[in-house]
Amino acid sequence: MNLQSLGYTPALAEHFAAYAEEQMIPGRIALEHKHLYRIYTEHGELLGEISGKMRHLASTREDYPAVGDWVAITPRPEEGKATIHGILPRKSKFSRKVAGSTTEEQIVAVNVDTVFLVNALNNDYNLRRLERYLILAWESGANPVIVLSKADLCDDVDVRLAEVEAIAMGVPIHIISAEKDEGLDSLAAYFREGHTVALLGSSGVGKSTLINRICGEEKQRVNDVRHGDDRGKHTTTHRELICLPQGGIVIDTPGMRELQMWEADSGFRDAFEDIEELAELCQFSDCQHQKEPGCAIRDAIQDGTLNRERYANYQKLQRELAYLARKEDTRARLAEKERWKKINQAMRQVKPRR
Repeated sequence: MNLQSLGYTPALAEHFAAYAEEQMIPGRIALEHKHLYRIYTEHGELLGEISGKMRHLASTREDYPAVGDWVAITPRPEEGKATIHGILPRKSKFSRKVAGSTTEEQIVAVNVDTVFLVNALNNDYNLRRLERYLILAWESGANPVIVLSKADLCDDVDVRLAEVEAIAMGVPIHIISAEKDEGLDSLAAYFREGHTVALLGSSGVGKSTLINRICGEEKQRVNDVRHGDDRGKHTTTHRELICLPQGGIVIDTPGMRELQMWEADSGFRDAFEDIEELAELCQFSDCQHQKEPGCAIRDAIQDGTLNRERYANYQKLQRELAYLARKEDTRARLAEKERWKKINQAMRQVKPRR
């Protein structure tokens, strides 16, 4: 495989130099199994596992490879296998909190250039969920692009477009119908050699159908959505990196109906920039936006400049992030303690030279 077509850059080659001295080669994670990884390399596809040393020193999910990662490996092409020794620096990382009450990171995709936030224009259309996706997309370091799919099932496309434009200032928006092959030409510029696009969205929004249209063949299985609310089944059950015939890389992901926040400081400000700017116009710097005089937030809600539901979602996400930050501080302290424990154990096992 051609590494440049997979997104390998001179900057990555510089980071890899130390590994090259140890006779290792670079590879990119295409699929993550339970304890194994499918890796694209210059020797073709290899099945890899992380080294014992790497596993021993890992303390958090971030220390393990994820789909899209560039890794340093020792290949065994005659066996179709490899050992992973390290992860090259990531230029972007889309993460969410794992579903449920556990405070743990789930890395959805890394080293992504553009994130397609796919939202269907049917009964599953949800602006508040799209706001969540926008926050995490901005935080990831990739460039967000909104794809409004299934336009053939919507009678008021212009109204929906105006609503999305109001919450996603400056973000490119494309309206498509993969089923009818409409609007797909507008996406072609994103799929070029070495450029990685990740598709994110809930089940049933048409991600798999879109990938099949882009590839020109049935790469991904497609299920019908549920009648009544247009919600889909989990057609895609795993994250996978797919090389496109015309160049470029796409990462398909399972539908995520529960999208809990992870690290989202700058992403939160970018997604709600209009509200943040309004707050700066309040008469008092510590305005709580309740009964204080001269509150720009309340004035904007009353005159219709600021949507009341959007502001309510802003407050809800603020509380969610504050709660997560408190739990994450505790988890980080425990992880750091565990990391140093492992380092000290490794140092004690090294026998001094005589």
